[in-house]
Amino acid sequence: MSKQITQGYHMVKGKSHHPMEDYVVSGFKQVNNNELGLFAIFDGHLGHDVANYLQNHLFDNILTQHDFWTDTESAIRRAYDTTDAEILEKAFVLGKGGSTAVTAILINGQKLVVANVGDSRAVISKNGVAKQLSIDHEPSKERNLIESRGGFVSNIPGDVPRVDGQLAVARAFGDKSLKIHLSSEPDVTEEAIDNDVEFIILASDGVWKVMSNQDAVDSIKDIKDAHSAAKHLIEDAVSRKSKDDISCIVVRFHS
Repeated sequence: MSKQITQGYHMVKGKSHHPMEDYVVSGFKQVNNNELGLFAIFDGHLGHDVANYLQNHLFDNILTQHDFWTDTESAIRRAYDTTDAEILEKAFVLGKGGSTAVTAILINGQKLVVANVGDSRAVISKNGVAKQLSIDHEPSKERNLIESRGGFVSNIPGDVPRVDGQLAVARAFGDKSLKIHLSSEPDVTEEAIDNDVEFIILASDGVWKVMSNQDAVDSIKDIKDAHSAAKHLIEDAVSRKSKDDISCIVVRFHS
């Protein structure tokens, strides 16, 4: 590629009374003469231990799959499943909480592979137009799957739909007490990075509760420094009354 790639991230604790529960991975790694950009946001709930575990282990589990280079999607799916099983086995140490995840692997600056469980989101800007690469796993959208496993989706007035009246996402890592009704299977998307792609945004749901994909792209489209862009996007979300923990990564492609 003729483009230079830069990355930056920013995090802000929300107005809740518990410690920050988000973790971020953002950086580049040389593997077998290939350059990998590894980017992820893990948004924990009921504690931060599962998100912290994902930060330390998920990418290692992905990259050590035997078919990572030949069938990246299958490798990621298997690694998500393996990692969730590890977390459930360690529930007595990690606690009963869980975490959503959005991961993006940029292979040699040319191919982006995004996977997610939960409602953190990956969006790219292509000629100034936002394109969502992840899928928000909302309980109302997956009601049939949850009910087929013996669970239910609550719809209490004034609250968001929740799995078994508790969790506001239909897929997550961990959550041992809900796992029988909860999936950890990721949606996986591959996107070619051509000259029309300007930047990638990964952000936790604290951004997306108050901004559309296009709002987010428009907010930072003129900010060339990736870290400044990530910081500005969070400040924009907070100014729109987002009260959640917020984490944001911006990956910029410079001509």
